[in-house]
Amino acid sequence: MRLVVKVGTSLIAPGGRINTAQMRALVDQFDLSRNEYLIVTSGAIASGMSNLGLGERPQTVPLMQACAAVGQSALMHTYEQLFFGKKVVAQLLVSSDDFTSPVRYKNLQNALHELLKLGVVPVVNENDSISVRELVGAFGDNDELSALLATAVKADWLLLLTDVDGFYMPNGTRPRILRTVRKVTPKMEELCNGHGTLGTGGMRSKLRAARVASEAGVHVAIVNGNHAHAIPWAVEGKIGTYFPPRRRKS
Repeated sequence: MRLVVKVGTSLIAPGGRINTAQMRALVDQFDLSRNEYLIVTSGAIASGMSNLGLGERPQTVPLMQACAAVGQSALMHTYEQLFFGKKVVAQLLVSSDDFTSPVRYKNLQNALHELLKLGVVPVVNENDSISVRELVGAFGDNDELSALLATAVKADWLLLLTDVDGFYMPNGTRPRILRTVRKVTPKMEELCNGHGTLGTGGMRSKLRAARVASEAGVHVAIVNGNHAHAIPWAVEGKIGTYFPPRRRKS
């Protein structure tokens, strides 16, 4: 089984500092002997902020670029440590052009196919230090990126890991979590508001990512990555919000 696991800034770098223990807890849930994994990681800018001693998210694009460049190397170093002795990891930094240009899209697919064939775990992030369109929200904190990637590699599952238990609907004073969403509607998107102080996404971008991937034939779940069994239990349908595929994968 092939899984794309998207890990948000709120999990990787809460408060602007890489949470190595949390990342290790997630990696330990990977069944590397049975499944193929691709990681879509956020957190480069937050990590760079910490290393540069910045207390608030930068307001200018050049400073965000600098934070991303500093933070990305620290982020990959952490992933290399977490997978040491288990799997080789590879870094891929992509931009929206890699999904709109047919030639670049095919090159991306070829690279990912070869890495997976070699048993490597690709770690994918936006190329924030160069492609500034992503810095202003083109990918929504990598949510859309993860959906496009899951489609490109014909993944079985896309797991959107965040810091909430799933998608909630209003229910008086106690919102209720939806366990299954068969179709994302405009009304559902309207219920979402805001995003984290360090990330650029939010529940709206996750709903849109779920729609893109499920329409391409991918099983999708939004799940709380802080849960001790977030990855296996999401696949088993025990936790989170599940979006069944709306058609078979081509």
